[in-house]
Amino acid sequence: MATAVLVGGLTAPAAAEPAATGHTDGGLPVAALDAALREITDAGMVGVFAEVRDGRATWRGAGGIADITTGRPVRPDYRHRVGSITKTFVSTTVLQLVGEGRISLDAPVRRYLPGLMPDDAVTVRMLLNHRSGIGSYDQVIFATAEQVEQHRTTTFTPRELVRTGLDMPRTNPPGAAFAYSNTNYILAGLIVERVTGRPAAEEIRRRILRPLELRDTYFPGTEPRITGPHSRGYVPWYEGELRDFTDYNMSWGQMAGELVSTTADLDRFYRALLDGRLLRAAQQAELLRFLPTNPADPTGLRYGLGLLSLPLACGDAYGHDGQVFGYHTLSLHSPDGKRQVSVALNVSHYQYPADPISAATIQLVDAALCGGETVDAARISVPRGLPLTPAPGLLPPAQLR
Repeated sequence: MATAVLVGGLTAPAAAEPAATGHTDGGLPVAALDAALREITDAGMVGVFAEVRDGRATWRGAGGIADITTGRPVRPDYRHRVGSITKTFVSTTVLQLVGEGRISLDAPVRRYLPGLMPDDAVTVRMLLNHRSGIGSYDQVIFATAEQVEQHRTTTFTPRELVRTGLDMPRTNPPGAAFAYSNTNYILAGLIVERVTGRPAAEEIRRRILRPLELRDTYFPGTEPRITGPHSRGYVPWYEGELRDFTDYNMSWGQMAGELVSTTADLDRFYRALLDGRLLRAAQQAELLRFLPTNPADPTGLRYGLGLLSLPLACGDAYGHDGQVFGYHTLSLHSPDGKRQVSVALNVSHYQYPADPISAATIQLVDAALCGGETVDAARISVPRGLPLTPAPGLLPPAQLR
């Protein structure tokens, strides 16, 4: 049997060639999508699956290996930890409550969480667009590789995570600059809980998951295992090892990154969000108020309220990305939600942005949303917020998405 070289320098049995399934006639560039998916595994990714939609036409593909021990191939219907894509679900819920007059975007967070915030400087809007200046708690609880292992079974409460973030030095004065922080969305979840009287996860289920029939999307809470069919998730560790992080207590992520979903459910959610089914017009406009993440590059990556805007050759794409231990996901869509691509990878924290896997992933996005137009992959790498700092044999987990 042939072998494939994986991220981390290991070899494993090569899985079957990537296959497209569920395609309906509609002009999708199937050959280009198949080739782009193959490029991702050829570049060293262990396993990948994706869904592309254009109107009613759908392409699904999978390639590579779901389990390096057994050689089990990846399937396109797998469930996957989608990390910070959770934030779009949270922001949508907050904006629904804004539309109902129960939350004000420009009210101080302390109005809703008295006794937790030290002053009135940080507003709800600053949480959702990452301009609060509050530190990101994950940089403390996952500062070392030893902590990553230690917290596999740790249960964190939201207030523990918030206290950790608030105790960190401020990245900037409130409102002054973009600084991605998971603490912002833990606070947003607590506001939802305070206003509705229900856990934020239940409120999202009630408002989004059930109405859209997202049957494969759920919050695992403290249960470390993923229910239903899924791939193993890996992180390049020391001395070339691919360490398995499939089972992990995701209470550390909560409203910042706890969600499990599928590429099909993500596409359904973002289409409903972008075509206006989930928010009133005024709140939809707030969702799409994008600001540059880097003032020196005003036409580059921009961020709204739990939604990013990424410039491609054929125009802007809206969506989000997510990364947790062993799993990376990218979900991007045309502004009207008609053209869509969601990609799931089962290795995280490999070297980037100048790496062949990211470049190959952008080729898939290009084929899906732009029909194969040339994209400047050097400028438009897969968005992951602030880059990780490489270390010998391992990329530290600080600044997780």
